[in-house]
Amino acid sequence: MKAYTLTVYESSGEKLLDETFEAENEKEAKKIGVLRLQDMNYQHKTYRCVSSLGKLVLFNR
Repeated sequence: MKAYTLTVYESSGEKLLDETFEAENEKEAKKIGVLRLQDMNYQHKTYRCVSSLGKLVLFNR
């Protein structure tokens, strides 16, 4: 399992979410990230999801 970090920001720059989760691969990490964003109604906020190696998996500005 690899670690991924999902971070969500308000337009003011305030950090709304900063959580780490594990996934087998990038495809699974994208799926988990999107579901988490939908659960918290953050899919229209600025967000990013990166791997522990710094690779960008999800991004929305």
